[in-house]
Amino acid sequence: MAPPAGKRVKGVQICRPFIFGTTARAFNDTDNPRPAGVSADHTHSWQVFVKGVDDTDIFYWLRRVQFKLHESIPNHLRTIDAETVIKENEGKPAAQRLRAFVVNETGWGEFEITIRLYYDSRSGEKPQTLYHHLRLHPYGTNEAEKEAMRNNGEVAAWVYEEQLFNEPFEEFYKLLTTGARDKNTAASGGKGKGKAKNSHPASGDNSGSGEVKERSAMIPLTNRPGQPFSKETEQLEVKRIKDAHNKVQQMILELTKGAKAKEAELAALRQDSAGATDSAPATNV
Repeated sequence: MAPPAGKRVKGVQICRPFIFGTTARAFNDTDNPRPAGVSADHTHSWQVFVKGVDDTDIFYWLRRVQFKLHESIPNHLRTIDAETVIKENEGKPAAQRLRAFVVNETGWGEFEITIRLYYDSRSGEKPQTLYHHLRLHPYGTNEAEKEAMRNNGEVAAWVYEEQLFNEPFEEFYKLLTTGARDKNTAASGGKGKGKAKNSHPASGDNSGSGEVKERSAMIPLTNRPGQPFSKETEQLEVKRIKDAHNKVQQMILELTKGAKAKEAELAALRQDSAGATDSAPATNV
């Protein structure tokens, strides 16, 4: 691939958050029956995906995703092109448009999926590889977390990630930093001068309205069903790390205090032993 024309924008780093992972559901007779033609030993339906936070558009910077599934699955190398998805979305209502790179499958076993990301050619970026473990069964750090997943009816193994573009080429920088707008609104077009009516900064600051804008680095302020990543998640994680740090510091203080007490006890024993030796009567031979 030929390098993009133009210069790099020095001293600039652009961030774009996204989510990748898998969602699995066990087959049942009520709301997830096994489709006709699916092998009887397949116990779950599942999907692997790459998508924007809060289902925002990522097709403008991520143009293709390749999913490498287990080799026992027919056509185990699946490539999804943004252009194909965009064409399939034409004429559909906004609520029905696919806004992610997705592969849907069925199966019975867990395995590692290789995810290859291909960027817009104007970026000059080499493809990057992610690895993700398909989860079919409830998991967690304790039984309460596993039980909550069972009650939810699906096993979601999602990962929040941030794509960083360091000193992007000028054309790609322009693509990343223009066109931010409200969700579910069309991109501005035409040849008129001036900013579009729905134009917003492409930064990550949504402290005013709390709404996530298209083509921005924003994430939601709070969690909600189907959207587990937000500023609230970040704050909870920071608190968890601080609490763990404080706990470790307290443990260090207690261990240090105990060690000093043992050292003082050992010094006292040595002093008593030395005094006993000095006071012992001499033996004449």
